[in-house]
Amino acid sequence: MAKRTTIKDVAREAGVSVTTASYVLNKNPKARISAETAERVRKVAERMHYVPRSSARTMIKRESKLIGVIIPQTGSRSRLMFANPFYGEFLSAAEYAIREQGYHVLLSGTGPNQDYSQVAQMRELDGIIILGTYPCDFLDEIKETGIPAVLVDAYVDDHYFHTVGNNDRYGGYIATKHLIEKGHKKIAFVSEKLREKGVHEQRFQGYCDALKEAGLPLLEEHLYTCDVSYESCYRLAADYANKNSGETAAFVTADIMAMGFINGLTAQGWSIPDDLSVIGFDDVPLATMCLPSITTVRQDITAKGMIAAETVIEAVKGIPKKDTILPLHVVERDSVKPIL
Repeated sequence: MAKRTTIKDVAREAGVSVTTASYVLNKNPKARISAETAERVRKVAERMHYVPRSSARTMIKRESKLIGVIIPQTGSRSRLMFANPFYGEFLSAAEYAIREQGYHVLLSGTGPNQDYSQVAQMRELDGIIILGTYPCDFLDEIKETGIPAVLVDAYVDDHYFHTVGNNDRYGGYIATKHLIEKGHKKIAFVSEKLREKGVHEQRFQGYCDALKEAGLPLLEEHLYTCDVSYESCYRLAADYANKNSGETAAFVTADIMAMGFINGLTAQGWSIPDDLSVIGFDDVPLATMCLPSITTVRQDITAKGMIAAETVIEAVKGIPKKDTILPLHVVERDSVKPIL
């Protein structure tokens, strides 16, 4: 694990006292320090990637009792994705489990050109939970901080990170197979734009697996893309209704999207499941409150949040790398109709 740079390290490298380094880096206006010395200290600090601590207590105890949770900002929007009930359920479970262990949560999103690693060090986070798929350079920056981290729903093969997730490829397979077993042969696939090693990409691979197993072709005209949001999939439904490629069923890769898709089609005069069967993914509580209620692939989101919390706190205490895979199964409700 990488050693965090301290103000003592900067002072030693710059050939000054800790007090002098502190005056320079904390911009003490009363300090009488030559411009040459101040510039040398600042350059050393920059080269050593020094980030000031947020409080004296964290410098002394080397712990903040803070766990960072990073929630993705996906699609075309810059806000956190709390319109998707998946994130609210996950965070509620994780926050409770973290608080029960005497820690607190620092919640953050990520956007372009944001360096979360500096935030993590400045706030002296004890551990980090990262939900979703992120670029390799982002994860490399997290590794450089030396802070224990748990990846949730990310297909990353790296010994540094603990992981919690599902077999999303299997989830996509059982969703599609369920529709095939109900007699459907023309099946739409509705998801966000696929990203390498993302959960939706894995669910697409499962969709392909089920089609291949059943001897059904993979057709480009059956693939649809929108943001992971109710509104985006609601709008997509109008285009889908106008296109009408002859599918009798659709696998929609998140329940929040399936709700938008179903209501959007209903607004176009379609009847679900009479005109189109729909299966979702997640089994969020709202899936039972829709008309019709949504047949879906259930993942235990509460368990996922609690296990991620337990794992990150165990990681703070020094456990070896730990990987957890949670089970998936189809929950049958009213949005899928068999073809006789």
